[in-house]
Amino acid sequence: MSPRLTLGIAPQHRAEAARLYWQAFSDKLGRVLGPEPQALAYLDRVIRADHAIGAVESDRLLGLAGFKSPAGGFADGKWSDLRAIYGLTGGAWRLALLAALGNEVDNRRFLVDGICVAEAARGRGVGSALIEGLCDLARQRGYDEVRLEVVDTNTRARALYARRGFRGTAVMRLGLLRHAFGFTAAETMIRRL
Repeated sequence: MSPRLTLGIAPQHRAEAARLYWQAFSDKLGRVLGPEPQALAYLDRVIRADHAIGAVESDRLLGLAGFKSPAGGFADGKWSDLRAIYGLTGGAWRLALLAALGNEVDNRRFLVDGICVAEAARGRGVGSALIEGLCDLARQRGYDEVRLEVVDTNTRARALYARRGFRGTAVMRLGLLRHAFGFTAAETMIRRL
């Protein structure tokens, strides 16, 4: 059985969406958003269900693909969210580090804000289905290209994106921020539609 794609994350899948996102990106964000219980509380608080495509099978969330729009991104929080979960001091230094990564909106391209697949569902085409769902949504919204960033430590994802038609266009090196985020560089990849 192949997963059914849904525009948006259903309310009953919200906590699972936060967990999947954390599992996928904890290597990158763990030092900044951890420890895990606080990271999950933060993600559950900030994820925008309307800024994702879900892959569902038998009412179980197998994966999701977040995206950005001029209205925000899938996992974009604000100062008030950071302060509520981490306190004044903890929220302040986290805000500074997250701001250093940037929060860009590209009005020419449809921006991906993370793709994650449950470990048990990997290798079953869920990631490919989510990518195609993102590309279909981008076309519906009038975009000619889809853009994403992949970190240098995620070679498996980079290979999937290349197989699905994405081409690398630029590499951003983190410099000293690599110590906070656990990766050295992020590659921008674009797929023409």
